[in-house]
Amino acid sequence: MLKQTLCAVAIAAITVPAMAANTVVEMNTSMGKIEIELFNDKAPISTQNFESYIKDNFYNGTIFHRVIPGFMIQGGGMDADMTEKTTKASIQNESYNGLKNTRGTLAMARTNNPNSATSQFFINTVDNDFLNKSQMNAGYAVFGKVTKGMDVVDKITQVPTANLGMHQNVPKQAIKIVSMTIKAAPVQK
Repeated sequence: MLKQTLCAVAIAAITVPAMAANTVVEMNTSMGKIEIELFNDKAPISTQNFESYIKDNFYNGTIFHRVIPGFMIQGGGMDADMTEKTTKASIQNESYNGLKNTRGTLAMARTNNPNSATSQFFINTVDNDFLNKSQMNAGYAVFGKVTKGMDVVDKITQVPTANLGMHQNVPKQAIKIVSMTIKAAPVQK
C-alpha cells in the first residue's frame, strides 16, 4: 500500500505543471541568466503587458541600451543597431500599487507622460526612492523583482558605456537579451 501511494505521488509530481503564486520569468542574457518574479496581484496591467511581449518573443534579441551604475539598467525596446522596435499600445501607469523602486525591482520605463509605458523596463540597481509615486511625482510602476541573478545585473552595470547619437549611457559592446521565457504561471483561483 505504501509503495503504491509513493508511486502515485511520484507520478503526480512528474505530470503536474509548475505553479506559483506569481509568474516566474527566466531572462537569458549574453552575460548570464536572471530570474524574475512578477507581481501579478499588485501590478496586473504591467505584468500582463510584459507577459504578452514575452509570449510574442518580442524581447529576444533586444539589448540593455542604457546602463547607469548606481542607478539602473534599461532594456526591452531596441535591437543591437539601436533601432527601436514597434510596440503595442501604451499602458496605464500602476505606480499607485504601493510597490517601491528598491534594489532588484523591475519597473516600467516611460516618457514624461505617466501613461506612456510600452515594452521597455528597467532593473533598479539601488534603492531609487525618487522614482516612487508621490504628491509631486507620477512615479514609475514596479511590477517584479529579480529573485536570482542579481550578480549578473551587477556585472552589467560595470560595462563601459558611451554616447551613441542622441542616446547616452549605451554599452560599448551590446548586452543582449537572448530570450525570455515564462517558467511558472500563477495558480488560477
